[in-house]
Amino acid sequence: MVTTASILHADLDAFYASVEQRDDPRLRGRPVVVGAGVVLAASYEAKRYGVRTAMPGQHARRLCPQAAVVPPRMSAYAQASRAVFEVFRQTTPLVEGLSIDEAFLDVGGLRRVAGSPEQIAAELRRAVRDRVGLPITVGVARTKFLAKVASQVAKPDGLLVVPASGELEFLHPLPVEMLWGVGPVTAQQLRERGIRTVAQVARLGEPTLVSLLGKAAGRHLHALAHNRDPRPVTTGRRRSSIGAQQALGQRPHSAAELTAIASGLVDRVTSRMRAAGRAGRTVTLRLRFGDYSRVSRARTLRQPTTDTAAVAAAVNGLLAAAMPVIEQRGATLLGVAVSNLERHADQQPTLPFADEHGHELDQALDAVRERFGSAAVVRATLLGSDLGPTVPLLPD
Repeated sequence: MVTTASILHADLDAFYASVEQRDDPRLRGRPVVVGAGVVLAASYEAKRYGVRTAMPGQHARRLCPQAAVVPPRMSAYAQASRAVFEVFRQTTPLVEGLSIDEAFLDVGGLRRVAGSPEQIAAELRRAVRDRVGLPITVGVARTKFLAKVASQVAKPDGLLVVPASGELEFLHPLPVEMLWGVGPVTAQQLRERGIRTVAQVARLGEPTLVSLLGKAAGRHLHALAHNRDPRPVTTGRRRSSIGAQQALGQRPHSAAELTAIASGLVDRVTSRMRAAGRAGRTVTLRLRFGDYSRVSRARTLRQPTTDTAAVAAAVNGLLAAAMPVIEQRGATLLGVAVSNLERHADQQPTLPFADEHGHELDQALDAVRERFGSAAVVRATLLGSDLGPTVPLLPD
């Protein structure tokens, strides 16, 4: 068990926007929005006006008309991510990437050769600034959960160490939203009962939380409210899922439109799976609504697959079942993911969902994309549509 604050959570600040400001001196110090139709990232200068990620571009421009709106450059962000992760790996071999712009690092065994965790964190920030030209915030704590909370509190461009002797004094005054797993719905449930801080969650006791939120969520939040998080920093972990999503905006969408968008997302996901040599069994549909609440629905196939028809059939079934909720609440984001991944072996998957003709068409599309690239062919239902840029992924 870790007994000292030696886990770092390193998180690049407003990553896409910071890369744009780094590469174009005219953007430095100015509000910057990456993405026109939907905000993919906003600089902290833009965030001060209320601009947020996933916000419709028109809304962002109304909030901050002076913002510089720039198109995304995914290759530049991927290159910057690789350079930052090289700094991470030169700091410690124990690096667990969470996304292209954040990671956990364990520096507990480096005191004699590199100094205290605080000194190592300060040097890491200097190295990222000097060698990559980007600001990064680092939280340091005894657990992964608290290190991530510390980095959130320290943003932007900060460093915060939570000593083992002061963990609960730091954690308990914070709002309940700082606990992993507390989204808008759970936060509202807690606030309706007058529970606004982590300290109030901790005082409730596990049985009460279980009765309020269910067994899994209640136990999870009770543990976090007491900073109980035994997870070590794990290296070499393969990607747990492969997904894609598209922001939809505020206008209503018909079932046909959503089905077409879902088909494009499935194409993107299965192409990524084949490129990564991974097959998956669990297909998940994710939805976000106008109030920023989210729901997800999943279906597990009988065997792992990379087959577009099998994944599309599962997604279409989940989408059809969710349409009454979508019609009532209005979806603003649609996402598709495949998890339970394993190494892909050539196989002919069983396809209980797809008709033979549709299966043959999807196989033909898959073959063309594998040979000539994912942009070589587009479904007719997606002509003129924009699914947004392909977000860079961590190396698998």
